[in-house]
Amino acid sequence: MTDIPEAQNRARSAGRGWQIGIGVVALALTGLWLALTPGGLLGKADAIGYAVCHRIDLRSFHLGERALPLCARCTGMYLGALVSGFYYQLRRPRAAGHPPRAILMALGLCAAVWALDGLNSFATAVPGLPSLYQPLNPLRLLTGSLIGVGLMTLIMPAFNQLAWHEPHSEPILGTWGELGGLLALVAGIDLLILTENPLLLYPLALLSSLGVLVLLTLAYSPISLQVLRKVGQARRWVDLWPALLMSASLALLQIGVLDLLRFILTGTWSGFQL
Repeated sequence: MTDIPEAQNRARSAGRGWQIGIGVVALALTGLWLALTPGGLLGKADAIGYAVCHRIDLRSFHLGERALPLCARCTGMYLGALVSGFYYQLRRPRAAGHPPRAILMALGLCAAVWALDGLNSFATAVPGLPSLYQPLNPLRLLTGSLIGVGLMTLIMPAFNQLAWHEPHSEPILGTWGELGGLLALVAGIDLLILTENPLLLYPLALLSSLGVLVLLTLAYSPISLQVLRKVGQARRWVDLWPALLMSASLALLQIGVLDLLRFILTGTWSGFQL
């Protein structure tokens, strides 16, 4: 009987050791990344976008003469994912069920439209390749937003299933009305971007880069939960902070490595040139 408390104490000590180690690594990675990337909030946002987006000037919206951290399509995608995540947390927290098949098919159609528009846009950049229509940034923004909604709709239930001690079996998106409400909210954000009002674009630019970090953190969370042996144990958000911090560190590490490789290849923080 006396071995049980000792084993529990060792487990707690090991857990605290993991938490301290994760915190130290997270601070070191963050400090290094902040020191080596361009200055200012928009500079940091640019560095995040630099790791995941081509950042071609002509395919981006602008804050004055300055291109946003992400191209029009990626801006829509990551803002769409971020808005969807907040929407689900407000309406269906801890929901671990996938939407009905009909809604999944609708989201699949959105993905097909996103892919078609992306391929058409690529074709217009390659001399000699036929294209279906002249690509436009508003259309890139819209199709990106749709795929962002789809990505979060798939990722969030998986995260809830792995993270929570008692995940809810209800679907993350249950009705067409809920989908319509979410799409209307995302469309409203898109309209704000299309105004190209600097007072609106500045916070939205920062939020789009935050969306990159959020998506990558959620994508790495299964690894962190497994490594820390925390799968299905969280009862409150505070119980998840070691795993989320580890996942965010992995996300920042990926961003930093991609930043470094791209900078070595191009020698500039600017986007690709057509």
